[in-house]
Amino acid sequence: MQYKNAFIYTENFCFEKGCFSIEDGKFSNVLGAEAPDAIDLEGAYVIPGLIDVHTHGNSGADFSDGEVTGVEKMAKYFAANGITSFAPASMTLPYEVLEKAFASARAFVDSKVEGAAALRGIQMEGPFFSEKKKGAQNGAYLKNPDFEAFAKLQAGCGNLVKIVDIAPELPGSVEFIEKAKELCTVSIAHTDADYDAAAAGVKAGVTHLTHLYNAMPAIHHRKPGVIAAAAENENVSAEIISDGEHVHPASVRLAFRLFGAERMVLISDSLRCCGMPDGEYELGGQQVFMKAGLARLADGTIAGSATNLYECMLRAISFGIKKEDAIRAASYNPARQIGALSEVGSIADGKVADFVICDENLARKAVYLAGKRL
Repeated sequence: MQYKNAFIYTENFCFEKGCFSIEDGKFSNVLGAEAPDAIDLEGAYVIPGLIDVHTHGNSGADFSDGEVTGVEKMAKYFAANGITSFAPASMTLPYEVLEKAFASARAFVDSKVEGAAALRGIQMEGPFFSEKKKGAQNGAYLKNPDFEAFAKLQAGCGNLVKIVDIAPELPGSVEFIEKAKELCTVSIAHTDADYDAAAAGVKAGVTHLTHLYNAMPAIHHRKPGVIAAAAENENVSAEIISDGEHVHPASVRLAFRLFGAERMVLISDSLRCCGMPDGEYELGGQQVFMKAGLARLADGTIAGSATNLYECMLRAISFGIKKEDAIRAASYNPARQIGALSEVGSIADGKVADFVICDENLARKAVYLAGKRL
């Protein structure tokens, strides 16, 4: 099957006019020779399926529930919204609860559900966090870094954890990072670290920063902190929640200038209330109240978002981020951070044919999973 007359977002990180083919669920002949029987897309825009590497849930389901049916519900919602791969995030919870959640991810992957986004990893968000910056994490379950516990969880789910989060100021963090980096990406998160502690973490092997600005010290000219330590090292990429609630539009623009489009990762940090009406929900054993699309704990702390990644990408563009940069930050870059770039993240020969056909403003027209239209 070949498609022609399309503006294709390529690995040059721009739109190029041409054609592409689908063979056995994968891209081929991207920008190659055009066949006479190719389907004419009439100048539509084609982008890679988006990849959300930090999402807790949607449609009333949360990854930490540990229910395979919930993961399936989440995955089908993602696919319908142009998010074709995801790495669900856990919460700060007891190890036995995390073990159950991770097992549900493994079971979902093994079940090969049709019409659903592919689960390509897990982001282990907690419990190795600072009490001072726990945010919406449950303080009752916070722990110091424990590599043996992490390695047991990782082995139990068949090495699905692709990002593990840590506050680098905690005792034993450097040793944890040095060992964990051999198993997955290590990210700084929910931290009160000063510059020196953060820089030590980066030197030890941190290559990711979880939800930039949120649950970490702000930049100060005499106390540069985590953000400066991450920004000045070209190996560290940064997530950002561009829902317009967690981070001011000007700060989104600043982040892209500070890290560059090649190091930014758009995420949703969506909760089970995503895709649901206002009301009362649950997150990591705590009550969450959503009103006018904004989710907060009982004490007023902003929790995750109620917005999916596709909408976050569109909002980033509305904030002034170049369309091409926002797409990269929602597809190619997240794929790289979870080690999935050889399979997904861009429209290139040999990669899984997950893509979205849309108009010039990126309004979705159709979503394809492995070359099949939803």
